Amino acid sequence: MDSRSTFSSRMGLVLATAGSAVGLGNLWRFSYVTGENGGAAFVVIYIICVILLGIPCMVGEFIIGRSQGANAVRAYAKLPKANNWWGLVGALGVLTSIVILGFYCVVAGWCLHYLGCALADNIPATSAESAAYFKNLNENTWYPVIWGIVFLLLTHVIVRFGVKNGIERVSKYLMPVLLFLLFVLMVAACSLPGAWRGVKFLFQPDWDCVNVNTFIEALGQAFFSLSLGMTCLCTYASYFDKGTNLVLTANQIAILDTMVAILAGLIIFPAAFAVGVQPDSGPGLVFVTLPGVFHTAFSEMPTMGFVISVMFYALIVLAALTSTISMHEVGTAFFTEETKLSRPAAAWIMTIITVIITIPCALSQGLVPQFSVLGMDLLSFLDTMSGNYFMPIGALLSCAVLGWIVPSDYVRREFVGSQPRLAVLFLPLIILLRFVCPIFIIVVMLSKLGLL
Repeated sequence: MDSRSTFSSRMGLVLATAGSAVGLGNLWRFSYVTGENGGAAFVVIYIICVILLGIPCMVGEFIIGRSQGANAVRAYAKLPKANNWWGLVGALGVLTSIVILGFYCVVAGWCLHYLGCALADNIPATSAESAAYFKNLNENTWYPVIWGIVFLLLTHVIVRFGVKNGIERVSKYLMPVLLFLLFVLMVAACSLPGAWRGVKFLFQPDWDCVNVNTFIEALGQAFFSLSLGMTCLCTYASYFDKGTNLVLTANQIAILDTMVAILAGLIIFPAAFAVGVQPDSGPGLVFVTLPGVFHTAFSEMPTMGFVISVMFYALIVLAALTSTISMHEVGTAFFTEETKLSRPAAAWIMTIITVIITIPCALSQGLVPQFSVLGMDLLSFLDTMSGNYFMPIGALLSCAVLGWIVPSDYVRREFVGSQPRLAVLFLPLIILLRFVCPIFIIVVMLSKLGLL
């Protein structure tokens, strides 16, 4: 129950931290963004962005978290040459995690609801029926509130037991099951007649589809998928031991994260092409388009269609859970250390704050549309604020702290740790953190603001 305990094994460390990155961004967002941006060419650019932006920023958060062994606010404030003002960077990350968890639980609740529908064999049979069902779910019932809170309480139970007995232990089961479901669903989808067109769409680049927006969307997806700028990775790194190879860990997490996204594409696009559904179906792909796709694709094998639907929605529930655990832990670690409360009490504070955000976010989807800000429902507003402002600013300031404020000798020592062979990679890391990553992040911010 000690908040400063470390992960007990290398596997537990990698699976838990990878679970922090793997989430709905890999299964839901990656698929529809890839579909809207031409397929394979987007995937290639996305992978390049992960290498140039994702891994260096991830290593940067690891350095901050592991070197200080504290919650995000305290970790930033205690860095050499930093001060309490830099602790505000960590505070922004904690705030961002709380805000995202608040509306993320609504989406995760939808996933949980659809899993229940799949188990009851009550998934709508066509896209039109799915659209009407999804609209009715949000506009005329309290189910989104209930399911969102249920999902949050499930997350709470795991986090309250601490790093070793809660997060690490559960991640050792969740991640292998998630990968197993991915492989089974991929085989089933790719075996459908006409599925090869979906595989070709994902792996055969059409460079004529590439434009400036493709690069911007790939940058944004890499940023979103790896959970950069919300201090989840920094918090998890505070539980790393000093012998952890940060570069190897970052590479393993980036590979796992990207693999999950591509495997999800190998489920969704082959199934969509097999029944003639366009890949650019947008954000409604998972909740509106795919239920009809699965029903049509396996219409001659209704039992298989039932199994595939259950497995798919179980998959996205598990992916959502690995992410909500990490976001909850950011706030729980902060409240544990700054209030001196026990971990269970701090976890309850985090859960109650999140409920206060989750309820109006769920109601703003239709039942109480008055919960709106600047013409957007509350969920969309918080999503926009966190994705367009909080996360990029947090990542940009993190790069500034490590690249320009903290002495290079200190960063080098923490980066190398007990792995002398990493010294050769230090100069490229500093160049990326000082110049390349900030430029990429600023480009994403300007594009989201409509200034580019």
